[in-house]
Amino acid sequence: MGGEFYKVWGAVLVASTVALGIGIVINEATHAEHLVENAYKVDTGESQAQVAAAPVARVIEPVIPLLASADAAAGEKAFKRCATCHTVNKGGANKIGPNLYGIVGANKGLTSGFSYSNALTSMAGQWSYPELNAFLTKPKEFMKGTKMNFAGVKSVKDRANIIAYLRANADAPFPIPSQ
Repeated sequence: MGGEFYKVWGAVLVASTVALGIGIVINEATHAEHLVENAYKVDTGESQAQVAAAPVARVIEPVIPLLASADAAAGEKAFKRCATCHTVNKGGANKIGPNLYGIVGANKGLTSGFSYSNALTSMAGQWSYPELNAFLTKPKEFMKGTKMNFAGVKSVKDRANIIAYLRANADAPFPIPSQ
């Protein structure tokens, strides 16, 4: 029986070592900071800091033309992915994210009892339709430093429906601008 124990223990050690080695190889192969740069550098007159600070231009399909025909019921269904972190009912509790009742047209970062990121509290103004659209598309691209850890909603139709649902959950729905 003692010999069998050592065989099993040895197999476990070998399997663990192989798994660790594979993990290290995959980690090294997938992280860009370990790769060698194989290109000639071209002097553009801009410093590396200027290039790094330049915003990435992302074309986001506008949502306003879709809002007139957006389906709030479909938006409620699409909102389920948001409901893990947010409530949308009047007087609803904050969860990981703030309650979103009346959010469309509301001032940014002012839901009572919620601790927003500095990125959001430093933004002035109200949540407009284009800003909600951009935020829902990819929150971390729209607002660098946001605490919201959400990949975004790819479909403009889904975003329009979610915004229509959020718009309907207010004391007075925010007006949709004419195109």
